Amino acid sequence: MQKRILGNSGLEVSALGMGCMGLNFGYGPATDKQEAIKLIREAFEQGVSFFDTAEAYGQANEELVGEALAPFRKEVVIATKFGFKEGNPSKGLDSSPTRIRAVIEESLKRMKTDVIDLFYQHRVDPNTPIEEVAGTVKDLIAEGKVKHFGLSEAGVESIRKAHAVQPLTALQSEYSIWWREPEIEIFSTLEELGIGFVPFSPLGRGFLTGAINDNTKFDATDFRNNVPRFTEENRKANFKLIELLGAIASQKEATPAQIALGWLLAQKPWIVPIPGTTKSHRLTENIGGASIHLSVNDIQAIDDAFHKTTIQGERYSANLKKMVGK
Repeated sequence: MQKRILGNSGLEVSALGMGCMGLNFGYGPATDKQEAIKLIREAFEQGVSFFDTAEAYGQANEELVGEALAPFRKEVVIATKFGFKEGNPSKGLDSSPTRIRAVIEESLKRMKTDVIDLFYQHRVDPNTPIEEVAGTVKDLIAEGKVKHFGLSEAGVESIRKAHAVQPLTALQSEYSIWWREPEIEIFSTLEELGIGFVPFSPLGRGFLTGAINDNTKFDATDFRNNVPRFTEENRKANFKLIELLGAIASQKEATPAQIALGWLLAQKPWIVPIPGTTKSHRLTENIGGASIHLSVNDIQAIDDAFHKTTIQGERYSANLKKMVGK
């Protein structure tokens, strides 16, 4: 797989990373630990060198990521995140220096490593100045516990303030064919400052694969049950976008998911999507997306169709929206 460098940082990673959240958090029952470890190692064997986790996904997530990657730790980049009280999103935000320091020690211990390659603030904490957050991570970098600093779902003002204290390597936020808000003002800021971009949910939380339609039933513990964009009515309305991707995919002898990932990679050379999956065949399919070449005309066709389509439903509920773009 081709490599990419996140911004001006010099941090080289595979063109596609792997988001590990869904292995045991957010999308229904947890994957068996040994199966999850096997899947992560399959990803590495197929060229993936960038793996994403977070304390908010539960200590089991960091533990399995650490165990899976232990045999080739020096050949991979591990990203994790801090930012919630006791590591629990339901308890609210906490990016106090004390909490950040507690998280780094816990994450290092869980993953049995001596350094975190990329340490993100999971969400901007209005109760802790972003300069204080950046200063704390700067100290951790000086202490050798962290290599690179990142933010997630942050707005332009927070990005600039943090970057002035400790240069940011990456911003991680949602971005895909059906959620393009970062294009409005985030991209120009990242380009100006030399910061890489790591899109999560690059396949629209599974919708852009074409495997979800208005008849799909989610597990009771799947958080998509509470996402406005995933109501039965909205899934039915938004399926027009899948039909477009399917048409282009058939021309390219590819799948809609591969076209969606190829489209993302074509946007900027410093973009590194992190699709997640619990299935081996989906992993291989996603990795195939890194080899998709879309012409200028292909991209224009996708963009034209997008602009003619009104995507139905908000991407987050009201409570989650409050924590985004600060």
